[in-house]
Amino acid sequence: MSVTKTAAPKAAPKGKKLPAVPESKLKAQKQKLSSRVLKLKRTQRKSATIALRRQQNLKRAETYAKRYLAKEREVVEQYRTAKKEGKIVVAAEPKLAFVMRIRGINKVAPKVRKVLQLFRLKQINNGVFVKLNKATINMLRIAEPYITWGYPSLKTVKQLIYKRGFVKHAGQRIPITDNFVIERKLRAGYRIQCVEDLVYQIFTVGRVFRKVNNFLWPFKLNTPNGGWRKKNNHYVEGGDFGNREDKINELVQRMI
Repeated sequence: MSVTKTAAPKAAPKGKKLPAVPESKLKAQKQKLSSRVLKLKRTQRKSATIALRRQQNLKRAETYAKRYLAKEREVVEQYRTAKKEGKIVVAAEPKLAFVMRIRGINKVAPKVRKVLQLFRLKQINNGVFVKLNKATINMLRIAEPYITWGYPSLKTVKQLIYKRGFVKHAGQRIPITDNFVIERKLRAGYRIQCVEDLVYQIFTVGRVFRKVNNFLWPFKLNTPNGGWRKKNNHYVEGGDFGNREDKINELVQRMI
């Protein structure tokens, strides 16, 4: 019986080194490893930031809810006290209005067209928030046959921003998909970082109302359910245009 022997591997000749790994490959591996570490750190940092912002935004929402409730209780207490003392409470003049355009541009006077342009009401059923003062009230009177407006409630402001809210970024109309859309633009200089901050500044006509209002794109609403009554008549005459005070909330509900 013959036994076959396997040939032993040849030893490398003395004085010759094994082929080294190319420098480019080593560099690529090192870059890949460092980028993986950086990506992991970035992901961890982002997760921590999201968790922190969520906690901060929740606290802000709770604070605002307490302020709204305290304001309502204060008004109720004023009426109770006045009733006991036999006095009359005169409500404060509203500071906020929601203005909507209801008619087109046919036969529009230049002055009226300019007012509509300043209000950013370029299309029918567009709506914006307006701070009420002497100047804006005069502008509303000029453009009255083409608009309807009133005093929105907290519920209306929230529904408009949450359901129909878009913001302006680099001239584009961006939906509010998360709070970081707001934070990227307004947190640095104005300490606005979530939707509840927008609602609070708009409803109370806060210190940065103008910046927040310009940041919001004009609201594009639907034609109201049941249609308009008569656009050429004033609201008090059974029509649609003009000031409808708190009845604007009912109209907005039919248009969202």
